Amino acid sequence: MHTVDDSRTKYDAEWRRRRMQRRRNMRQAKRSSVAVVLLALVLVLTKDRGARQKGAETPLPSVGEVLGLHGPTQQTVAAAPRMLRQEPLAAIADQPMWRRAGDVLKRGKTSPSATQVAGQKPSQHEYLNRWQAIQSYSTRYRIKTDLARRIYDASVAAGIEPELGFRVVRVESVFDPRAVSSAGALGLTQLMLGTARAFEPNVTREDLLDPDVNLRIGFRYLRGLIKQYKGDLMLALVAYNRGPVAVQRSLAMGVSPANGYEKLITRGYRGNGILD
Repeated sequence: MHTVDDSRTKYDAEWRRRRMQRRRNMRQAKRSSVAVVLLALVLVLTKDRGARQKGAETPLPSVGEVLGLHGPTQQTVAAAPRMLRQEPLAAIADQPMWRRAGDVLKRGKTSPSATQVAGQKPSQHEYLNRWQAIQSYSTRYRIKTDLARRIYDASVAAGIEPELGFRVVRVESVFDPRAVSSAGALGLTQLMLGTARAFEPNVTREDLLDPDVNLRIGFRYLRGLIKQYKGDLMLALVAYNRGPVAVQRSLAMGVSPANGYEKLITRGYRGNGILD
């Protein structure tokens, strides 16, 4: 007659046996892996020595090449964040230069980065900083990464702090590239066609519904207003909303032109609007 204690003893013995077997299997797998790596290194060194004896200057293959590991698996690429994949690095090369994210967001930091001044290609560190900033804006404003990239790059290209650029687009169009107001203002930055043609005479209504065209002209216009009002961001924003003529008329009459628009944009904002 078997007791409960006998059954438990047999179960414990079987469990210990299986655990020891698993440990032996793991040790064997580790030894096999080490052997494969050592074999790969021997093959690399042997090939290198043969090439030197023949006087050939062939590059050394990597251990991954010898083992047949030519790159990341599809699962790894799919799981990686978009900003860290290789695809943006190829696509970004033809895009405008940018400022480091820390330089853009740091209060009072307005001078262009060294790569912008020298016209050199940014380093991989700058690539990653830029994409981190873009991803941060995309998450904060709940917009697609591609749209966040367009706004970020257009603002930096125009000399506008990205933080201000995103705030203006949010208030003006709620990030809708095809937004049209009752007054006829168009696109992300809600430009009037006449205003846009002061910068690009041949631009059309349909052109202003293109995000890149709209952002390029809209941010140039905003930067010009900030310069025109000698760095007075509040006045420049009111002029962007009401028009410079209306602002000038109010100032001439001794009346404040403010209408609350500037407070919507700058609530919690500590920058001065421009990058230089």
